[in-house]
Amino acid sequence: MTMTPLILDASFVSLESCLEVVVEGRPVQLSRDPDCRSRLEGSLRMVEEMAASGRSLYGVTTGVGDSVDQRVQGEDVSEMPRMLARMHGCGMGEEFSPLQCRAILFSRLLSLARGYSGLRIAVLETMCDWLNADTVPRIPQEGSVGASGDLTPLSYIAACLMGEREMWREGQRVPSSEIWEAAGKEPFALGPKETLGIMNGTSAMSGVSLLTLAHSEYLAHLTCILSGWAVLGLLGNPAHYEAQLMELKAHPGQAEAAAWIRRVLPGTEAAGRLQDPYSFRCSPQVIGVLLDQLPWMRQQLETELNGVNDNPVLDAERQRVYHGGHFYGGHMSFLNDSLKTLLANLADLLDRQMAVLLDPKRNQGLPANLSGSPRPIYHGLKALQVAQSSFTAELLKLCMPASVFSRSTECHNQDKVSMGTHSARDAMRAVELLAQVCAVQLVTVHQAFELRVRQGELDPATLPPEAQAFREQISELCPFIEEDLALEDTLRSLQAKLLNAELKLPGAP
Repeated sequence: MTMTPLILDASFVSLESCLEVVVEGRPVQLSRDPDCRSRLEGSLRMVEEMAASGRSLYGVTTGVGDSVDQRVQGEDVSEMPRMLARMHGCGMGEEFSPLQCRAILFSRLLSLARGYSGLRIAVLETMCDWLNADTVPRIPQEGSVGASGDLTPLSYIAACLMGEREMWREGQRVPSSEIWEAAGKEPFALGPKETLGIMNGTSAMSGVSLLTLAHSEYLAHLTCILSGWAVLGLLGNPAHYEAQLMELKAHPGQAEAAAWIRRVLPGTEAAGRLQDPYSFRCSPQVIGVLLDQLPWMRQQLETELNGVNDNPVLDAERQRVYHGGHFYGGHMSFLNDSLKTLLANLADLLDRQMAVLLDPKRNQGLPANLSGSPRPIYHGLKALQVAQSSFTAELLKLCMPASVFSRSTECHNQDKVSMGTHSARDAMRAVELLAQVCAVQLVTVHQAFELRVRQGELDPATLPPEAQAFREQISELCPFIEEDLALEDTLRSLQAKLLNAELKLPGAP
């Protein structure tokens, strides 16, 4: 089905619309509304007039950063944009994926299209064209301190607009000059303020956060379902998750988590032990913390994405130039520092549930290590639990808040920085690791459930219909383990499906 283009102007764009563009490929188009065009052209004229007159405008007729007191004149005004992009071409580490680069490019475009940054309409339309063709700049992950914005990552967008560096096309790295040649166009000679406008903002951290937050909501709901399935495997007490009990503490996220857990349980009649271990009994209280934080995280991210976040800001209507610090990524840094801690708690919860299910002293009659064979040469999930502990520890050690590691840099001009992109990358990695942990837990709870069925202790027909459908899904994806198996390929496949939200969750729309 053809999707209608998202028109970019100064209006609010929801996270859902952002995800439609980034993930689903909804086309984008710069508004042709006269007011929008007037605002864009007006901020550009302000730059041109100030550059021609020699009036002080940061990054145009002055140096950048601590060099702000140096005057830039004559041909240097037009040459500085290229030099500014080139000097920031020092990104290192892993590369952002093509999807993450789409998110970063769209995040930058969304801010610039509001009309306060002094860019030509043609530059913005080219960025739209790239998104619509799914051809985006290649961006390394490391090199930003989160103020003055994501200078180094975003310089890769500016450089590609000038025909330099590389882009992603159909998952392959190609020189940006090749993209320009294929389009039959000449790269831009970016003008005064254009390079600075592209680079000086929070769009790397906020673009990555857009995807991370969407993953987090899905994985939180998946953790609920896995916890419910673990209760089935333990022959646990479903009364721990009753709606009336949840109402008495009144946290809505906790009640939501319990409701998701109940979707796979046959009822709420007390069974087994009176009280199960905390990793089972308290799972709504653990998962509910994240579910309760998602609304404010969503609001903070939407605000960041819809705001003007560069410097200087050019207000053509009032004929004012504002020199400030909107590039500072403090809100994104705090959001992601909080998010990665909450994700780590979900991983730790699942790791503890697995430990109970594999322990014959605690698992209510299941074989040790959930072995599917009585022969001692077969080890069940013994090694998988070691790996799960490793994955969880890998996530837990990310939880030191990145925002407290502000580093004074650039001759002490950037003396208090947000570290927002470090935090966003940590949260991004936390999502990947939690998906690994969930993949292991899918294998684990499937094994426990099927063992109960074989032992005659569970009847799948008593499950709610959606839970029966979920069992069918995971039975196709997870083998029942009798002989020892190498599970790497299974886990990688599961992780990819979870990161793409391909596993249909009971009760999900």
